[in-house]
Amino acid sequence: MRERTVTDLGRADFETALADFEKAYPEFQSTRLLDELRASEYGRLDANGQTYLDYTGGGLYAESQLRRHHELLGSSVFGNPHSSNPTSLAMTELIDKCRRRVLDFFNASPEEYLVIFTLNASGALKLVGESYPFEKGGHFLLLFDNHNSVNGIREYCRAHDTETTYLPVLPPEMRADETMLERALVSMGHDGGHNLFAYPAQSNFSGVQHPLAWIPKAQAEGWDVLLDAAAFVPTNQLDLGKWHPDFVVMSFYKMFGYPTGVGALVARRQALQKLRRPWFAGGTITVASVQADRYNLAEGEAAFEDGTVNYLSLPAIEIGLDHLSSIGINTIHQRVRCLTSWLIDSLVVLRHGNGASVVRLYGTPSMKWRGGTVTMNFYRADGGVIDHRIVEAEAAKDGISLRTGCFCNPGAGETALDLSKSELTACFVQHTNLTVDDFRLCIDGKSTGAVRVSTGLVTNFADVHRFVQFAERFIEP
Repeated sequence: MRERTVTDLGRADFETALADFEKAYPEFQSTRLLDELRASEYGRLDANGQTYLDYTGGGLYAESQLRRHHELLGSSVFGNPHSSNPTSLAMTELIDKCRRRVLDFFNASPEEYLVIFTLNASGALKLVGESYPFEKGGHFLLLFDNHNSVNGIREYCRAHDTETTYLPVLPPEMRADETMLERALVSMGHDGGHNLFAYPAQSNFSGVQHPLAWIPKAQAEGWDVLLDAAAFVPTNQLDLGKWHPDFVVMSFYKMFGYPTGVGALVARRQALQKLRRPWFAGGTITVASVQADRYNLAEGEAAFEDGTVNYLSLPAIEIGLDHLSSIGINTIHQRVRCLTSWLIDSLVVLRHGNGASVVRLYGTPSMKWRGGTVTMNFYRADGGVIDHRIVEAEAAKDGISLRTGCFCNPGAGETALDLSKSELTACFVQHTNLTVDDFRLCIDGKSTGAVRVSTGLVTNFADVHRFVQFAERFIEP
């Protein structure tokens, strides 16, 4: 933790706190263009008195993104790309250009990778899950720390008699034991079946960043690697010229806010050849026959884009990537690192009058191996947890947008909240259709979720300072 010249930055007035912050983080000055951008492109935040701290839930769009996209649509005529008429060809050209732009943004060679457009990261994960050649003798290895859209792949494994193995993450830092991981990769990697290892580059629960160096280690032991990059790529550079996961999933709205409803599966060509789709649809075939009862799938990405892609939205992806490139992902990363570090330092020192901690942080308390997501719970002086729903409701009154719950990541949540396998199993046994309210009663006395704040593209010091001031309201004398 950094040395600070003010005992409690959150209690200092804003100007004093800002001066102290700038002294502690001189590198923040290199990100000042984002303050100018916030005023010119995201002025609606301050005009509406909004403190937006939910970037892991969704990014924010710049006004220029909307203008550029709307000008394109307003000045052109585009048709369904599945044809060779003039409007279809115009659209096909823009879609192909967008694919190339995605590969370029991630420094991915078009000889090695293809871009498949999906509804979101979850849609991309479903494509891998339903098409991967799971079979008896194969393995699916994943961390406790995974989004439910990754966890759901285990149901395809169950249907194909493939073994699923979860590797725990260890509190309080919420990181995996790398020795345990390497042992699992080696012991199961050469059994002769198809093996898939899935993990998030950055946890959507704790903000912990799991090493990209795991990718070549796993591949060397015979594993295909599925990297969930949804929480990572908005504020970190993913260089697919350096790292070569077999499958990468993302949602573009988390990167630059607009449009929603478009994500991607970026897949290595050789890995894509392993996949076997369980059905076909319009747009995915070259020829299909009712009477002959046969079909032939199209080559490459076309085989995986069911029906018609969200074609009028795709040009906005290129516009959004251009927007991020004009800023520089490293500039965004630097800003997020500085602000998140100060936020963590300011929260972990909050104490009640009796010395008890006000906030319990989940994940490493430093910026080593973490991104801009900070998850916590608030506690009373007597040690009792404050319901996260109460915290969210109080924050909403102040115009603070944050998120509460387990964030579709039950494994990380169960670990962080100290929920055991036996008590969780008992809850499901006692209730045929377990509801959220049933679950709260079942684990009475423990928290059912947490409070998550996340910094991003145009977060400024005033945003994090305001949240620390909000957190101080829970201090008991």
